[in-house]
Amino acid sequence: MTKIIGLTGGIGSGKSTVAAYIASKGIPVYIADEAAKKIMNRKSVISEISVIFSENVLDEKNKLDRKKIASIVFNNPEKLKELNTIVHPKVKKHFLNWLKRHRNHSFIIKEVAILFETGGDKDCDAIILVTAPEELRIQRTISRDNSNEVSVRERIKNQLSDKIKKKSSNFIINNVKLENTLFEVDKIIETLKNS
Repeated sequence: MTKIIGLTGGIGSGKSTVAAYIASKGIPVYIADEAAKKIMNRKSVISEISVIFSENVLDEKNKLDRKKIASIVFNNPEKLKELNTIVHPKVKKHFLNWLKRHRNHSFIIKEVAILFETGGDKDCDAIILVTAPEELRIQRTISRDNSNEVSVRERIKNQLSDKIKKKSSNFIINNVKLENTLFEVDKIIETLKNS
């Protein structure tokens, strides 16, 4: 039975770097955000999502304007819930099909930014949490997304705190120095291979 190892971390923690490094070791890594983006580009899903918003959420190419949607749902929990009701079951189905194709591996990594917030942690056999000091996370996100400090702090505030996530995580990586992080990841991979 293939074990599902959840990989999560707040914005700017560096979980994508960790995911890419694990994938470079030949371990299958499922990136839930990327899957969701692909699913949200399907014509049928675009029409389903368009219906729940009163304003136009399509760009000039008739694709979903993700930035516009994000700004709407950011302050509207009801709309976010409606959106998740459409997208999450499709991502879950997509993941289960992907999992079938990788069942010859003893474990796979499922990278989900909001693993705990969506209850996805319950489907994992173990969880790796990537953390970093808040100021460092803010700096990373500003330079990566070209955003400003106020919006990054808002996004951090909207995510579950690391303190809460740590209580339910099996492995915690404090991602400050890359070489230390990769060393930690190697140790975790060894542990998972031998468990």
